[in-house]
Amino acid sequence: MITRVCASLCLLTCLAGCGGGPVHFFEADAYPQRLSDWGIIKKQGNALVLGTDVLPYDLNTPLFTDYAQKLRTIYLPPGTSAKYDDEHAFEFPVGTVVSKTFFYPKAPDAQPAGTVAATMAWDGNVDNLDVSALQIIETRLLVRQPDGWDALPYVWRGTDAYLKIAGDLQPMRIAVGDQVKPFPYIVPTRNECASCHATNHSTGLLLPIGLKARHLNRRYAGGTGVGQLADWRDRGWLAGLPAADAIPRSATWRDEQGTLAHRARSYLDINCGHCHNPAGSADTSGLMLDIHTESLRNLGLCKPPIAAGRGSGGRRYSIIPGQPDASILVHRMEIDDPGNRMPEVGRSLAHSEGIALVRRWIADLPGSCVTR
Repeated sequence: MITRVCASLCLLTCLAGCGGGPVHFFEADAYPQRLSDWGIIKKQGNALVLGTDVLPYDLNTPLFTDYAQKLRTIYLPPGTSAKYDDEHAFEFPVGTVVSKTFFYPKAPDAQPAGTVAATMAWDGNVDNLDVSALQIIETRLLVRQPDGWDALPYVWRGTDAYLKIAGDLQPMRIAVGDQVKPFPYIVPTRNECASCHATNHSTGLLLPIGLKARHLNRRYAGGTGVGQLADWRDRGWLAGLPAADAIPRSATWRDEQGTLAHRARSYLDINCGHCHNPAGSADTSGLMLDIHTESLRNLGLCKPPIAAGRGSGGRRYSIIPGQPDASILVHRMEIDDPGNRMPEVGRSLAHSEGIALVRRWIADLPGSCVTR
């Protein structure tokens, strides 16, 4: 495959990984067993090296996956561009490859052998990753084929990752605060990827979750300083980008400078909104957690569940203003029962910090639920 010469902007050239080798695109009936055959990302010594014109990106508030760190990249074929959209995922050309590599920092030697850590000091710049200090688990690809997106899970073994259509399960231990918790790290099957990425259950088509204006409207570590979306426009990768002040922006959930409501809603949007939206697979629940929902009732305030069961934990309403402990939403975020937890897939552990944020938001909501 012919690859485009790196962009003239020096900084973007470095970010895009010139020298990492060309990217190769494969038809759906010829997917390679080795991740390295794609040329998207490779292990070289103690570094992760990106292919030519492969660009890292980040989200304002990311999806939680058992405290895993994630390196996200995107590649567009030479001479093509994505089409901007204010609300939905951008429209990307055939040949686009999106990758997400999941990894953990190794815990200090004082922890049991094989334990990973929940946090690490990393600025998001791929050049600052030391592979020797990491346990890299998997790389998921989203590949834009002529008939739509396809999802491929690759599991790392040694210096390469291998295609695992049926997914994988790895028993692990993680140090969270002063506790070491065992948990099963689950690599989703190819079909399970659709449970999240089929954001419109009427069409059933897979779509990217994070590649939306509001999630991408930020700077990337080591970028030009004008922001990711402007970088993409300047590379010729994004058509129709409006003025900076007209682009929606999700909150960074950890940023205490943002409002509590915007931070909590942004967290729920990225973690829950791909199913809990008017077109999503959870639309029959009547609980809409995407950022565009304005009705407090649809958002869950004083709303009883459509189908009561063990998942409600004996609670009556999805959200009771001022009472996080009595709210079903918090209960389902806290439990780890695979049949009742939320999200249903993508996590085995509860996200204590994210739950604390949602708790604070609910505790701050005015009003009450009147019981007749």
